[in-house]
Amino acid sequence: MSGESPSIVLSYEHAASVVRRQAERVRADGAPARGVERVSLTESAGRVLAESVVADRDQPPFARATRDGFACRVADLGAGGLRVVGQLRAGEAWTLGAIRPGEAVEIMTGAAVPPGADCVVMVEHVAAAEGWVSLSAPRELAPGENIVPAGAEAQAGDVVVPAGQRLGVAEIAAAAACGAAKLPVFARPRVAILATGDELVDVTEKPQAHQIRNSNSYSLAQQARAAGAEPEVFPVVRDDEAATERAIREASSRDLVVLTGGVSMGKFDFVEQALLALGAEFFFTGARIQPGKPVVFGRLTDTYFFGLPGNPISTMVTFALFAAPLLRAMGGETDARPHFGMATVEEEVRVKAGLTRFLPASIHTDVRGARVRHIAWQGSGDLAAAAKANGFLVVPETSERVAAGEIVTVLEI
Repeated sequence: MSGESPSIVLSYEHAASVVRRQAERVRADGAPARGVERVSLTESAGRVLAESVVADRDQPPFARATRDGFACRVADLGAGGLRVVGQLRAGEAWTLGAIRPGEAVEIMTGAAVPPGADCVVMVEHVAAAEGWVSLSAPRELAPGENIVPAGAEAQAGDVVVPAGQRLGVAEIAAAAACGAAKLPVFARPRVAILATGDELVDVTEKPQAHQIRNSNSYSLAQQARAAGAEPEVFPVVRDDEAATERAIREASSRDLVVLTGGVSMGKFDFVEQALLALGAEFFFTGARIQPGKPVVFGRLTDTYFFGLPGNPISTMVTFALFAAPLLRAMGGETDARPHFGMATVEEEVRVKAGLTRFLPASIHTDVRGARVRHIAWQGSGDLAAAAKANGFLVVPETSERVAAGEIVTVLEI
């Protein structure tokens, strides 16, 4: 053996705070600035914006009608009928000057309100006959009703989408409205994925009775892509300290090294020994969570690494809790926290206190809110249960029971 790694076992909250501090250091050191590229709007989904998008003009650039109806003056509404002097569709310019007292203009949703009008009366609230309209029932309108003023959404020069934002549907639409056909985005961080274990065979091979297929490399690659990274899957590393050390050294030119398996206390678990031999700094070597307690986090010179447990659900959970937030920070994202939510438990859940539990769960959301049901499982190797889950029900370290109807935290994946 090359020595012993320190024993640093933290609560989930403490371990998460350690990862957050390193994520803040990554951003402070300007790691995302290692590369910026420009991509088209159609290629920008999921990327992280490197420079803020600013409004190139007021939004809306004109006072915009929000209802089909009639543009007029509030002061004229109680004075009998109004003479209709024109019609405006969205995209048309009004060229007949300001409307005068006693006049109205028929207007469609999205059209520019003509000068002189200070409200839009909804079409269903008027009676119309031969070029005249009047209110069909007594109503009180305030100036500005059913009108969005020019510049109310954003003024020219305002930041519409800030740098560090991951680009989704709304952000892309906002950028398009500002005329940004191409967007500067941060280069994706590179992740080396190394599965370890003599028991592993490739998915294309038929395993013998004592072997299993390597599923972790595939799940980790997908989780890495979802976190905005470019995964590189390495060949399976056998349970040998020298081989493990060579594989880590080769992978360490990437931005993050993620190993799975070989981090427990077994006689042939060599990941921590190999890392120690390479001069690793360990931030923690375990977290009081289940599944995933023997998770390892540290740094080799300028390269961060995670050693994740080999059981598949442990691998998924620890990546989502710790590796994904760090990766998103490496990719320039400002808000890089795990994706937690709240839901109502449908059935009672009982566990032993002492560990923060992340239980496979089915989360359903509708207009009434989110509901969660724990999926029965046979432990952290139960991929069949994981395939039925779309998240994890979180039970705090101090709790032994969650009652039906209780509001709980869920981890979304």
